[in-house]
Amino acid sequence: MKFLAIDTSGRALTLAAVNGEETAFICREDCAMQHSVLLMDAIDRALRQAHLTAEECDFFACVVGPGSFTGIRIGIATVKGLCLACKKPALALTSFDTLAYAERDGKRLCLVDAGHGNYYLCGYDGDRVCIPPAFCPRAEADGFIAQGFVPVASAALFDGVKAADTARGLVRAASAKAGEACGAHALEALYLRKSSAEEKRA
Repeated sequence: MKFLAIDTSGRALTLAAVNGEETAFICREDCAMQHSVLLMDAIDRALRQAHLTAEECDFFACVVGPGSFTGIRIGIATVKGLCLACKKPALALTSFDTLAYAERDGKRLCLVDAGHGNYYLCGYDGDRVCIPPAFCPRAEADGFIAQGFVPVASAALFDGVKAADTARGLVRAASAKAGEACGAHALEALYLRKSSAEEKRA
């Protein structure tokens, strides 16, 4: 299997180029929301390190949310462009997938910081989604944790949260879901709430 997967949904920039047994990772923990500036060079570097060309990829994957509204749009637009240029399918992954596939055992509550004490969350039992994606306050997350779900995030958001290796999760999720790749036109952002601009207009 050969593919390129990118995640621009948060402050970090994560890419993985997979060429069979060879995988090249590019991870910048805090790129100060400079995804649009850094992304194309990072893609070139990852492909070179994996001894792979874009044309050789079976598909291109990107994280479609939830997370940074701007970052998500940059990732989707980039992958759509690659798919159209190379005539390859696209695979949509969620921020929750990168967490769930990094920690695949048991019941996990995958959390993404939504600011102001709120979280995007999704529950998994094994690889199966058992709590649908939602935008919730901390109290609701605590309720699921009390039911036996282990909280997982890209960083220790609060006491008890397990920090996951989202780069590995990105590759595992893309590998596991490769059969779901489809036309790039089907890539859509996963927004679980309105943007700040939309909320201010309301």
